[in-house]
Amino acid sequence: MKRLLGLGLAVLMGLASFTPASAFSDTGSHGWALVDLSLSNGPGAAYGPAGSIAENSAIRVLRCQVNWCLVDSGPERGWTSRQSVGFGKTPEGPLFSIQPNYPAGGPGSVCFYEGRNFSGASLCAGPGQVFTDLKLYGHDNRFSSVEITGDVSVAACRDRGFQSYCERIIESQPVMDQYLVRNLSSIRVY
Repeated sequence: MKRLLGLGLAVLMGLASFTPASAFSDTGSHGWALVDLSLSNGPGAAYGPAGSIAENSAIRVLRCQVNWCLVDSGPERGWTSRQSVGFGKTPEGPLFSIQPNYPAGGPGSVCFYEGRNFSGASLCAGPGQVFTDLKLYGHDNRFSSVEITGDVSVAACRDRGFQSYCERIIESQPVMDQYLVRNLSSIRVY
């Protein structure tokens, strides 16, 4: 009897600690619902409904295609229009637009490190190098710090193909911005 009572108490405590925030995916990029989101079971209007997310809600953007993004917020998960998703620090933006015509810098290099304070495994690149999808190199959402040496800068983005929140980094950061730390998926070095 004591075992059953103990087990029942453990289950209740586990359920009490479960909140919608803890139901977020562990992967993906932070984002915002810019409007009330209608979610679908697939990337297109032909798919059936999968739920909804209220405007200005924090969401996780799991992946995007040209016009659709797979998002979740607590128990709700589905595809929605990419135009309805914000990638900035707040629901209003900004979305940094990557401008490929910046002049190349150099000489110099940019090194991203998995650990804070320039520690752990790293990926280094020079002017003109572009990584549109760090997952292809085994480095998606892994970096915590960036070291810049010489006359270079880098556009660092949270999603593949420079599709989401990005920052232009011009000096070393022992800990990257909270919206990029362990959320980096594409980079372009200038």
